[in-house]
Amino acid sequence: MTDPQDISGAASATRWSMPRGLIVILGLAALVVTVAGIQVAASIVGPIFLALMLTVAVHPLPEWLHRKGVPGWIATIAAILVVNGIILVLVLSLALSVAQLATLLPEYADDFTALIDSAQSFLNSNGVNSTDAQTLLSQVDYSKVFGLVEGILQAMLGVFSNLLFVLALLLFMAVDGSSYGSRMRIVTQMRPEIATALSAFSVGTRKYLIVSTVFGLIVAVIDTGALWALGIPLPVLWGLLSFITNYIPNVGFILGLVPPALLALLQGGPGLMLTVIVVYSVINVIIQSVIQPKFVGDAVGLSVTFTFLSLVFWTWILGPLGAILAIPLTLMAKALLIDIDPSTRWVNTILSSAPTPPAPVPAPAPPRHEKEES
Repeated sequence: MTDPQDISGAASATRWSMPRGLIVILGLAALVVTVAGIQVAASIVGPIFLALMLTVAVHPLPEWLHRKGVPGWIATIAAILVVNGIILVLVLSLALSVAQLATLLPEYADDFTALIDSAQSFLNSNGVNSTDAQTLLSQVDYSKVFGLVEGILQAMLGVFSNLLFVLALLLFMAVDGSSYGSRMRIVTQMRPEIATALSAFSVGTRKYLIVSTVFGLIVAVIDTGALWALGIPLPVLWGLLSFITNYIPNVGFILGLVPPALLALLQGGPGLMLTVIVVYSVINVIIQSVIQPKFVGDAVGLSVTFTFLSLVFWTWILGPLGAILAIPLTLMAKALLIDIDPSTRWVNTILSSAPTPPAPVPAPAPPRHEKEES
């Protein structure tokens, strides 16, 4: 009679031809090489990911139009026009706003100088040596401070730097996406686990984009109204910046706060800057840090810590575009590396924002001879 332990040992040896530790090391080495390759080709890979995310986001539109009796080619053209229109409006709005800001900032040069002089007088009146104060304030340069403001806007505009490439990709992906449903039905028949993982990625990405867009619009409208009431220049620009940075998890509103806060400092001094900071913090912390993460966590199933680490990781690889697409890119990586294989889906329990316990495994039925003895 064959020993069951020998059978299990033989099966284990057949399954693992190499030590598991060595497999883990080789997998990590392959991951490092892949990440390095993506980072080198970020200028090409980033726009491809952006076009893919936008295609996934608008994919339900042609399907809905097709169900309403609209011919397939008209539905595809409608999806292309919608997504291209959204991109062009964002790019033109940002470009126009950056041009307006470039003409506005030189007007604040004298205000900046006066602010530095008043700060130096304040330090001198409080016992700080004049030489020390001058040395300290000499580090604060007008071009550096407002270079930071322009840098944030240029980074947001740089997301669409390869605009023609992205628009061309969207055209091709939208045409291919018209047959996505029939292709997935074939994949479901051949490899149901792969189809499930890809479907989960698509659904999670759309939910995340919908939630972020809705809350981004709410934040943008409130921020624009508050800045307009406070008399801050270009409130529509800063509202648009709040909308875009809302796609950056955890720290997005800080990036959107810096430019209007600096303008408020020059416009009305520290008091107005503090008012802008308080208003932004109250609005954005309540909406983006308390309410929105609950909906985002339910939509994508990622913990707050893992979301932040995803932001750091993808920003390091792809730059500003990686910060905006951090969550969709993480969902794609999770679908391809974890969800696609039933043996690795236990990792979702660690990554999930609200892990659900697995279904209880039924107790095995007693052997037949034991039933007969009882």
